[in-house]
Amino acid sequence: MWSTLTVSKRWISLLILVVGCQQQSSGPQKISGYALGTTYNIQFVSTMEQQIIQKGIDSLFGVVNQSMSTYLPDSDISKINRGDSTVVVDTHFKAVFQKATEVWKASEGYFDPTVGALVNAYGFGPEKRLLEVRPYQKDSLLVLTGWQKVQLLPSGRIKKKASNIYIDFNSLAKGYTVDLIGAHLSTLGIKDYMVEIGGEIVAKGTSPTSGKPWKIAIDNPQQLGDRTFITTRILTDQAIATSGNYRKYRIDPETGQRFVHSINPKTGDARKTTILSVSVLAPDCMTADAWATALMLIPLDHSKEIIANNPTLEAYWIVGSEENEIQLVASENWK
Repeated sequence: MWSTLTVSKRWISLLILVVGCQQQSSGPQKISGYALGTTYNIQFVSTMEQQIIQKGIDSLFGVVNQSMSTYLPDSDISKINRGDSTVVVDTHFKAVFQKATEVWKASEGYFDPTVGALVNAYGFGPEKRLLEVRPYQKDSLLVLTGWQKVQLLPSGRIKKKASNIYIDFNSLAKGYTVDLIGAHLSTLGIKDYMVEIGGEIVAKGTSPTSGKPWKIAIDNPQQLGDRTFITTRILTDQAIATSGNYRKYRIDPETGQRFVHSINPKTGDARKTTILSVSVLAPDCMTADAWATALMLIPLDHSKEIIANNPTLEAYWIVGSEENEIQLVASENWK
């Protein structure tokens, strides 16, 4: 069963924020900063010195960047993208590679990290964009797209069908790092924590300020005056990730055409769809992150079927229309 609500709006954007977790003198510790190209916020309760915990978190950010950041020219993934077949990837790269393969298969190819060449061409990646992606150029880039063209060998090396196939793990790396930091806090004996990187969140235990499970709100961006929400969701040892096309887009200065960063790996298109955003609940944040990306591209009816047949996932779509209305569509167990 699906819950659908129609609301009249001129435009929509989505903000993920944490409710009921404000710091008090006796409340949770907070660590925040900038990493992986975005902001992060971590809340927890521990008697350990915060500086020690911060050092461990910074170390994890460094390891993930060195492994999978396409913005670092000397990272493993950047070397692989330049055609270096001698790189032996680490356990983090392997974990993300395996999850990418899992979601690529389950999404019928709508989730595909080899879309990186198209991401760059449209101006959403670290490489120089094309002034205009013409049909013949798009066809050439599609030849370099397809996760089946990439293999992780037993040696730990990556084999690509073509040396210039470009791998982009940005649709999993944030979620993976959220999980990694959460696991690190758990090993330190911390039972109640919330880790958020760029809107991707994992929460364990309860909020120390409320004594209740962590509550995540999907913000109504059209609010006037007091803050209002479209909906809220309790997180009990779960993760949530959101993908959307309402902020990250590019306008062609000559044609006025709007290109969005959710690029269809089957067609090579980067044009706006009716799906404005998708939030996905999963046991871990890397899974939620990958599926939030995939569901932005999969037709809504088929997306609902996929989620209904996967008992570990729940989803919440914000869908627009030409009549300036939105539909809020929730899967069966989305509370």
